Amino acid sequence: MTYAVLFEDDDTYAEMRAKLMRDHLAFLERNAVSIRAAGPLKDSDTGAAAGGLWLVEAESPEAVKALIETDPFWPTGLRKSVRVLQWTQVFAAGRVQA
Repeated sequence: MTYAVLFEDDDTYAEMRAKLMRDHLAFLERNAVSIRAAGPLKDSDTGAAAGGLWLVEAESPEAVKALIETDPFWPTGLRKSVRVLQWTQVFAAGRVQA
């Protein structure tokens, strides 16, 4: 199954993003089989960092949550909230997906 993971960050811990970015990116690379895409979100009005988005292939929401908890960002308090949502792709590359 595919899951969309929405992270909201806590500005109180924003310094952790820069401090651990290299480790976080290495984590994403090590987990590329599961984490198909990942990237930061920014507030469209202010440009301020607003969290992140992952697309994850996993057997269950619990497996996604376990993966999230191994990210170097997780224990720092940077992640204010996390939503794990099941996602079904119905359109890509200009075509309806069967």
